[in-house]
Amino acid sequence: MGERTAGHVQLKSSGWRFARDLLIIVLAALLVSFLVKTFLVRSFYIPSGSMQNTLQINDRVIVNERAALHRGDVVVFRDPGGWLEAGQSIEGQTTQSRSALSKALSTVGLGADGDDHLIKRIIGLPGDHVQCCNALGQMEVNGVPISEPYVRKQAGQAASGTPFDVTVPTGKLWVMGDNRYESGDSRYHQGLPSKGFVPEDDVVGRAVVITWPVKRWAWLDDYPSVFAGTDPKKH
Repeated sequence: MGERTAGHVQLKSSGWRFARDLLIIVLAALLVSFLVKTFLVRSFYIPSGSMQNTLQINDRVIVNERAALHRGDVVVFRDPGGWLEAGQSIEGQTTQSRSALSKALSTVGLGADGDDHLIKRIIGLPGDHVQCCNALGQMEVNGVPISEPYVRKQAGQAASGTPFDVTVPTGKLWVMGDNRYESGDSRYHQGLPSKGFVPEDDVVGRAVVITWPVKRWAWLDDYPSVFAGTDPKKH
């Protein structure tokens, strides 16, 4: 009887140790995931078509939070103020409701963010003079016409249906969607306090790869050849 009792106690102790070790492993994994999300990379889903055809609705992308920013980078940023509300009339639904579980997973780095963020391509860096359009319908950066292979538009359409001429302030960015005629980007928010510019501090990071769906896995190009020679000329 004593041996059976001792065996039962030993079995319970072994089960407790297994449960304890499993809990420690899970908590450690969640901590690592949270730290990676906070300091290195994050996952985001794409809720609108403003970046077609580069990104499709419901694509998932990985964002490098430590990457330096360049013209041509596709970046995720927090709403500078009023963009999401104003953008709904231009590019359709810009946010999607998610379950509490989905939001919880996102918090610890196991889900995809997206509710209060936007994704566009950097066209102008601080100090850049960006204007559109020239006689050929091209956009110019610091006086240099650029040809944009990533832009979705009809044949013969200019690079922007909305003319603009801006100089990007210090610490700000000028961003535009690849689906140029269906994107609530910097052009459409010049009347807001942000004047259409995105503070660099609001940028979460550079989108580097499409991770989902699997058939669309691809690295995201920043097209350095498009912006070659656009650095401001020094005198």
